[in-house]
Amino acid sequence: MLKKIKLSSLKKRKEKNLEQRDFSEVNAPLRTLGFLVNENEFQDFERLYDFSKGLGILRKDVKVFSFLESRRKLPSLRNNQIYNKDFSWSGEITNQNAREFLEMPFDVLVGLYEEKNVFLDLLVSTSNAKFKVGCKGSDERLFDLIIQLSPTAIGDFETELKKYLKILNKI
Repeated sequence: MLKKIKLSSLKKRKEKNLEQRDFSEVNAPLRTLGFLVNENEFQDFERLYDFSKGLGILRKDVKVFSFLESRRKLPSLRNNQIYNKDFSWSGEITNQNAREFLEMPFDVLVGLYEEKNVFLDLLVSTSNAKFKVGCKGSDERLFDLIIQLSPTAIGDFETELKKYLKILNKI
């Protein structure tokens, strides 16, 4: 019962965030880059840093944040993770690191997840990013650009993203 209430609250909050989104700086050039990753689908975060280096972005201007359905039993050194337990039943994000990540005004935020995920959708809708890029199967209302490739085909995804960022004069 509580799980249904929680999911309903997350969806309502996402809809509210979509209505309030600011599109005024969507054409800003790329200087900062954020990745929001479903860790069940993609784990090679170092590859994301290498890709951003190829775009001419310094490592300090790239942030990667990941989502896991539940905590692993093994300890992790990653600070930039959020779990479904980090969302209250009313849809509030209780993870301080996640709130800081979402408040950053990234020039481009890339949502690297393919499966429908209410938690990740809420994170994307809450983000202050100026331009948002998603993968196939994503909610089209959340993203300004959707690349019709799976995040597991990261090489092809990187090539397509770079191509579109050049077309849009972001790089």
